[in-house]
Amino acid sequence: MLRFISLLIPFAANAAETASPAVSAGTYLQTALALSLIVAILVGAAWLARKVSGGKKFGQGDMKVIGGVALGPRERIVLLEIGDQWLVIGIVPGQIRTLHRMAKGTTIPADDSPSSAEKPFRQWLQTISERRNHD
Repeated sequence: MLRFISLLIPFAANAAETASPAVSAGTYLQTALALSLIVAILVGAAWLARKVSGGKKFGQGDMKVIGGVALGPRERIVLLEIGDQWLVIGIVPGQIRTLHRMAKGTTIPADDSPSSAEKPFRQWLQTISERRNHD
């Protein structure tokens, strides 16, 4: 930083010799120092925010987004992992609902004969899809 300032000093000395420059070298120096101060404040604020939050980044912890699908411009179905469970949630403007819960890592069987626990959810989802197609 001092090296940068020392590079600008000859411009300040030379500015006194010129007739009347539109912008003096002192103005450039003030602008550079002000910009350096603002950048230093931003870096310091980011460092402080990270220390206060414990250094956790988004997505760390007990809740993770596994995947999702958009049903429309403002409707989504999202699969969340919370601890040892997966939650299927529906998100619409102004509302979030749990649609289904299952154990972590559970997969739906490949055959078309769902278990009795999966039938109500599959029927509900099919009913909603048919309603959207008719609208």
